[in-house]
Amino acid sequence: MPLPASAIPQRKQRWLDFLAKSPSSRFVFLIRYAPELGPKPWPNPELKQSRIEWIWRNYEYHLQRMAWLEDDTIPYLDMITGTEIFAEAFGCKIYRPDDNMPFALPCVTSAQEAARLPLPSLDAPSLALAFEMADELRRRAGPEALFRLVDIQSPMDIAALIWEKKSFYTALVEASEAVLELVEKVRTLLIAFLDEWFRRYGREFIAHYPDYYMPQGMSLSEDEIGAVSQRMFIKFFLPELVELSDRFGGLGMHCCANSRHQWEYFRNIPNLRLLNINQPEPILREAYPYFADYVPQWHYGWDPGIHAKEWFIQLPSNAHVVFDVSADSKDQAFTLSEQLTQLRLLL
Repeated sequence: MPLPASAIPQRKQRWLDFLAKSPSSRFVFLIRYAPELGPKPWPNPELKQSRIEWIWRNYEYHLQRMAWLEDDTIPYLDMITGTEIFAEAFGCKIYRPDDNMPFALPCVTSAQEAARLPLPSLDAPSLALAFEMADELRRRAGPEALFRLVDIQSPMDIAALIWEKKSFYTALVEASEAVLELVEKVRTLLIAFLDEWFRRYGREFIAHYPDYYMPQGMSLSEDEIGAVSQRMFIKFFLPELVELSDRFGGLGMHCCANSRHQWEYFRNIPNLRLLNINQPEPILREAYPYFADYVPQWHYGWDPGIHAKEWFIQLPSNAHVVFDVSADSKDQAFTLSEQLTQLRLLL
């Protein structure tokens, strides 16, 4: 079955209406069904070509899938990166398990060492590799293809990877200027990377996590805020979130920290486009009504195992939410698509 030329623009428009909190677009839905792809390669440099080939197969499969499965998935080029790439650019060694994601080992233990840390360039191997892979994928896919953004932590979170964690938290109190100096270096590198990324590949993209469409802006993970007070969040974390959202024209944020005590300050982030929280169900039952008027939500940790409509009616009537459902077979994927499409028509 040929793919209608309007298929991707239609899906983008549904995301745009959803992100704008249109009353006529209460939810979008993604059906996870890709049995032919096999597991992703781990994001290790020696697996560069395996990663490129998996990304390409995934992109082609989802383009073809659009012809027979209706949902709000927009095919994209998934960069398959980990949290380590910016810390590695600053000189952190990386531990790469054979069966899990890589992670950075800290390279700073004091304010003096942090001050001596030079600002990397975009030629740092971990960043150059991301551009090399993306250039090859762009050559294959053409300028219309969307990239999934590389895995980006907030500047404070990246600094907490670079600086040994126990002494980092002590330094927040005893050497706050040194922390802010390191964070400024991280933010400078992150902005330079994103400026170049968007220059090469366009301003619209799929968020690093989860995989939602963004017409512009940036997305990041904010995972250290569960361990700090509200006062520290306001001093160290909130200003950079505001600055990045203002600079790039919007922000999508993932948080798997126990951050309930920071929620009121999330509302101070301008142009927060989507909020993803990964917490136990009782916390998420609080989150949906708390943020219903402020931002579309896509949360993990509440899996009621019931029909989508029965779950949806438990949510606030003004909430905008993402349904993320998995299918074990093609028939089940069809059934889920029919149920959710019918629910959309009823609203």
